[in-house]
Amino acid sequence: MATTSGKSAAGNSEKVERAATKASARAHEAVDSTADAAEEAASKVTPAIEQIAQKAHQAVDSAVEAAKPTAEWLTEHGEELQASQRRLVAETCSYVSAHPIKSLGIAVLTGYVLGRILRR
Repeated sequence: MATTSGKSAAGNSEKVERAATKASARAHEAVDSTADAAEEAASKVTPAIEQIAQKAHQAVDSAVEAAKPTAEWLTEHGEELQASQRRLVAETCSYVSAHPIKSLGIAVLTGYVLGRILRR
């Protein structure tokens, strides 16, 4: 009886080994198939990504070129603009100090008008 169970165990071991080998081969095939599909998808997407990146670079270059004149103008007139701002602030402060009630009325009226406009 021991020989029958020994043959049976050896037979089962061989079946298990074959099943494991078959499962391993199928798993490798699935992995290879998935890798091939991923590589194919990547090869199809890469040109589109490169084209989009190129267009994005062109858009940035265009924006830089469009902004250059404004930046140059601001560089040339920056100090002049700051001086104008300081002058306007000083004049406004002088006016408010000289006419506090009138300034308050103007502020209230301005707030009311802006509130009505922004509610719409």
